[in-house]
Amino acid sequence: MFNIFRKKKRVPSGKVGLALGSGSARGWAHIGVIQALSEAGITIDYIAGTSIGALVGAVHASSKVDTLADVVLQFDWKKVVSLIDVVFPKSGMIDGNKIAEFIRGQVGEKLIEDLPLPFASVSTDLETGREVVIKEGDIIEAVRASISVPGIFTPVRINDMFLVDGGLVNPVPVSVVREMGADFVIAVDLNHDIVGKKIIRKSSIPDSGALDLNTKTGQNFLKRNKVLDALNKKFKALDLPVFSQLKQWMPGDSSPNIFQVMMTSINIMETQITVTRLKADPPDILIQPNLGHLKFLEFNRAKEALAEGYKETQSRINLLLGKG
Repeated sequence: MFNIFRKKKRVPSGKVGLALGSGSARGWAHIGVIQALSEAGITIDYIAGTSIGALVGAVHASSKVDTLADVVLQFDWKKVVSLIDVVFPKSGMIDGNKIAEFIRGQVGEKLIEDLPLPFASVSTDLETGREVVIKEGDIIEAVRASISVPGIFTPVRINDMFLVDGGLVNPVPVSVVREMGADFVIAVDLNHDIVGKKIIRKSSIPDSGALDLNTKTGQNFLKRNKVLDALNKKFKALDLPVFSQLKQWMPGDSSPNIFQVMMTSINIMETQITVTRLKADPPDILIQPNLGHLKFLEFNRAKEALAEGYKETQSRINLLLGKG
């Protein structure tokens, strides 16, 4: 069992808030962050999350993040693909019902106001562009709305609003946990190093003659490519005329495909918004795991993400304890 609930003494003075940022597959780093904070004796009083941060935050608020760690550490590419229900062309490529079921399996059928720890999920109203903070109601719907990357996942309808990814307005919700009552805010930014990493490469598939499949690099390439290959097959199975225009879903030439363009554009936008918002409302402690090399769908690399989140948080422990 991946045990994160150990020491219970308080270190920072006042109420402590944890703001977990967006970051797709990099989000498993949040689990490592929580483990390191717990081991340092940091008790969290409030937690708010955006996108994948909302998912991990909801599970932590349910006191089940240790179980989530056990689950995601077993993820392989087949499990990632099994959670993706293709519905394109609708208001998104992926419906998200299977992901909702996954979340339900971690937290159960609960209302946010009944959780052991005060929790808030951040999403965006697609019509007005306004930030929507959900602090009560169905926890599954709240998280599902927060993770709805525009164009990728279908929006979630709540109270006559169509909600999408909160990263469009508040990628690292420092302001939200302050509003909840936090005196001391710890924030996790997963997007600080993704721009400039050449997420879109001129050649995504190496020459088969130059790729040694017996090496670790070659094996990792095949594992990552299997996710996209499986998704490609799901799209083709729908047998819709529009898919004759989607042959570039799989990388293969020098041009970025539509999926790469959408995700890279969103990454650039969220990075710029994060910088601006953190300058305007800086947290007391900012944790920035170095995971810019992880791609949107690489949820099967949980071990790497958890370890980096834990490591980066440990490096900040002296500041958390007032010794920095």
